Amino acid sequence: MPPAPLVLIHGAWGGAWIWRRILAPLRAAGHEVHAVTLTGDGERAHLRRREIRLADHIADVVALVEAEELAGAVLVGHSYGGMVATGAADRLLQRRANAVHGLVYVDAMVPLPGEGWGQKHAPEIVAARTAAAEANDWALPPPDPADFGLAGADRDWLLRRQVPHPFGPYRDALDFDAERWARLPRAFIDCTAPAYPTIAAMRTRVRALPGFEVIEIATGHCPMVSAPQELVAQLLALARRAAALKRP
Repeated sequence: MPPAPLVLIHGAWGGAWIWRRILAPLRAAGHEVHAVTLTGDGERAHLRRREIRLADHIADVVALVEAEELAGAVLVGHSYGGMVATGAADRLLQRRANAVHGLVYVDAMVPLPGEGWGQKHAPEIVAARTAAAEANDWALPPPDPADFGLAGADRDWLLRRQVPHPFGPYRDALDFDAERWARLPRAFIDCTAPAYPTIAAMRTRVRALPGFEVIEIATGHCPMVSAPQELVAQLLALARRAAALKRP
C-alpha cells in the first residue's frame, strides 16, 4: 500500500507557508503532500472579504482533493483548521467512500455537529475577538506569536507572515454526519508547553470521545515551527496507522 496522501490545513492567520519545515521530510518518506492556503489567508490575503464563511474554506480543501484526484487522504488540521478538516472530510466522503482515510487534529478545534469555532471559547474571548474584528473590517487581527510559545527568529517569522483572518467562519456552525466521522481513524496532537488557552476544551473533549488517539508534544501551539522533527515523526506514524485501520 503506498503512503497516504497528506493534506495540511493551516489555522487562523496562517497559510501554506507555515508548514514549510515539514514538507520535505514528509515527501522524502514517500507521501504526496499538499498544503492548502484558505481563501483570504497567506498568499490569498488579497481575496479576503467580509462574506467569506466556513463553507468557503471547506470548499478550498474539497476542491484541492478533487483536482488532485486524491484517494485515501489523511487531512491534517491545525487550530481553526480542525473545523475545516472535519467539514471537508464529511463533504468528500459523501462523494467518494475512499476519499479520506483519517483525520489528524494538531492542537485543533474538534467540533461536534452544530458547533462553531468560537462556541467553546470563554465569553470574554468571544467578546474581545468580535470587537477586534469589527474594528478591522470584520477580519480578526493576528495575535503575538509569543502566545504560541515562539520567540526570536521564529516569532519574527510569524510576525512577518501572519495576516488578519476572515471573521465569518468564527460565527458559523458546522453540520456533519457524526457516525461517518466516528468511523474514521482520528488523532489529536496536544501541544502542552505552553498550552494554548482556546484549545483547552478540545483537550478535554478528545480524551472523553471514543476512538481518538491522543499524543502529547511538549511544545507550543505551532509545532510545525517549534518542533518540526517530532511533528513529522508523529504524522508519519499516524498516517501509517490510519491506512491500516480504515474501515470500508
